Amino acid sequence: MKKLSVNFLFLCSFLLINACSSAVRTEENKTDKIKLEEKQLSILPPEELYGELFFDVQENESLFADSKTFVDAVPRMAPREIQKKYAEEKPTNNTEFKAFLNENFEIPALNSEYKTDSSSINLHINKLWDVLKRPADEQVSGTLIPLPNPYIVPGGRFREIYYWDSYFTMLGLQEDGETETIRNMVDNFAWLIENYGFIPNGNRTYYLSRSQPPFFAKMVQLLAEIEGEEVYIKYLPALQKEYDFWMKGSENQEPGAYKRVVKLSDGEILNRYWDDKNTPRPESYREDVETAEEAITKNPDRSKAEVYRDLRAAAESGWDFSSRWLSINGNGDFNLYSIHTTQIIPVDLNSLLYNLEKTLARAYKLDAAEEKAEVFRIKAENRKIAIQKYLWEEETGFYFDYNFKKAHRTGIYSLAGVYPLFFKISEDAQTGKVAKTLEQVFLRPGGLVSTPHNTGQQWDAPNGWAPLQYMSIEGLRNYNKDYLASEIKQRWLNLNQNVYENTYKLLEKYNVEDLSKESGGGEYPTQDGFGWTNGVYQKLSKEK
Repeated sequence: MKKLSVNFLFLCSFLLINACSSAVRTEENKTDKIKLEEKQLSILPPEELYGELFFDVQENESLFADSKTFVDAVPRMAPREIQKKYAEEKPTNNTEFKAFLNENFEIPALNSEYKTDSSSINLHINKLWDVLKRPADEQVSGTLIPLPNPYIVPGGRFREIYYWDSYFTMLGLQEDGETETIRNMVDNFAWLIENYGFIPNGNRTYYLSRSQPPFFAKMVQLLAEIEGEEVYIKYLPALQKEYDFWMKGSENQEPGAYKRVVKLSDGEILNRYWDDKNTPRPESYREDVETAEEAITKNPDRSKAEVYRDLRAAAESGWDFSSRWLSINGNGDFNLYSIHTTQIIPVDLNSLLYNLEKTLARAYKLDAAEEKAEVFRIKAENRKIAIQKYLWEEETGFYFDYNFKKAHRTGIYSLAGVYPLFFKISEDAQTGKVAKTLEQVFLRPGGLVSTPHNTGQQWDAPNGWAPLQYMSIEGLRNYNKDYLASEIKQRWLNLNQNVYENTYKLLEKYNVEDLSKESGGGEYPTQDGFGWTNGVYQKLSKEK
């Protein structure tokens, strides 16, 4: 009897311990599941993260003047809890709405803390690197995709890293001996490629459907200049993976377009800008809705989805927005509602991909993979031939984008036409004609205008942009057009210097036509900071 009692007690104890253990495991599983769900939520774009709240905020222009403000806000608690609170409290007026947002979010503000000490412009830029530098991100919060290493942001409303901006920023970092920062940024981009399959427009969840002009290969080349050729082998997997992203669909046999690839009737393969979504951009929600409404009113044959895709594709190009992507109407005007980016094979993109193919060929050769190196040498040569065939116009002596739907070049002058010079695709005779066009069509008192068309868009006249000045100057130098290159350089540096002396600011873009006026156009005011302007100024002004 006593033995039975002991066994019985042992059995009860065992069952009790097992039950408690199961309860603990169940609770741990619930916790793990919640953590997993929170992690999954953390990589959602804001319209999915905040649901109805997102749409109510972005459709109310009285709350924030800039549509990007709310999507960059940092939630003070789990987004699911904020959604629940919003459904329960539902503000009835703007005062209540603003109070709700301030209670539940950290609303970003433009960084106005930095004050210049009126130092020389080069010293000012050198000091700005620390102002624009962000530490490695410790946790996921809101729409920000955390990066493992420190990085430089452009400045102003641009609070995150941007893809193609960063190459031109690195030019200045190189001049100032900031090698570690350059390496950290290249590593961040390689990390993004490894984890997302490509480099997004910027490290925000709302950018995860598109990239930007593929300058990663140029960044690797820049770092290799500093640290040696082993850099190519280190980043070879990332270079290959980025190439695969841009070329997805190239295996299709029939002529036509798929994502970012266009196969032409004679079998050539070139690329276009694209976006995997066809909805309004969260960071420009109101603006896109208004443009789509106008577009389908003017042309009922179009769908809003098509318009949204073309707006997003233009954002991938970095030229958001420009006459490059628009149609000219009977009055000789360009209107944003006529945007058709996805019909266009761009000069700049295909020149960049030519460079990526050449870089992969070099990297594979260094890695003793000669067969693969030869594959990419052939790909680069074929692309060069196709660029010359479809994008060069002998009559006008310039490189133009190509509308593959209409099977003709667009005829719209833009500084994208200098990319074949920068990447040494152009022949000597062609370069002479391009130089003449730059001098006659683009050159202004403050440098080169992005296009000669004044449309009200920021990538058109009267604006000039640092990256395009640099690409033009270096492209001309590649073919010994040093006089014109020097003239462009001096006009641009003088403009930067004069604006700095009056304002102690470096700007995102400049009015190169009327030096007494500010730049303008686009969806937001001109920003100061400014990453790529700083980088190009340091590079050009410190040349021996």
